[in-house]
Amino acid sequence: MPRATHAADVERQTLYLIRHAIAADRGEKHPNDDLRPLSRKGIDRMRQIVRGFATLDPRVDLVLTSPLVRARRTAEIVLASLSPTPGLENCDALAPGHTPADVATTLSRHTTRKVVALVGHEPDLGLLAAWLLGSREPIPFKKGGIARIDAGTPVAARGGQLVWCATPRMLRQLRD
Repeated sequence: MPRATHAADVERQTLYLIRHAIAADRGEKHPNDDLRPLSRKGIDRMRQIVRGFATLDPRVDLVLTSPLVRARRTAEIVLASLSPTPGLENCDALAPGHTPADVATTLSRHTTRKVVALVGHEPDLGLLAAWLLGSREPIPFKKGGIARIDAGTPVAARGGQLVWCATPRMLRQLRD
């Protein structure tokens, strides 16, 4: 007779969902949204945010990022605060317009990575968080906000548990 599966027996993966930092305004100077960079204020604030995040000793194994410039630059700032420095990969499923299932498919190729940070955009990150938690409403992310969700492996809908969700201000205050 097969052994019953208990919650403690399920492999877990820690996911840090990170919304990109404050970007330059859309408009004539930045007509291609994919190429919009972070603003100076966004860079400075994100550096403060990740110093606070690092105090939580996240032990990230891999950072997956949307290929859009503002997310990629945010991921690079996150990497600079982590020790040891994890790997960094572009993830098309984190670009705007992809489904949570697309992100789960990507994560299924990284099941040996126990802690993965995902850098992306709203509303997609909020929808991903809701999908992971089984919530009907998206979880809101401010620019630079981070949430920790522990999920089963492989990652699936309603298989996650929200451990914490922090605003940029909360994380900046941790650095002091």
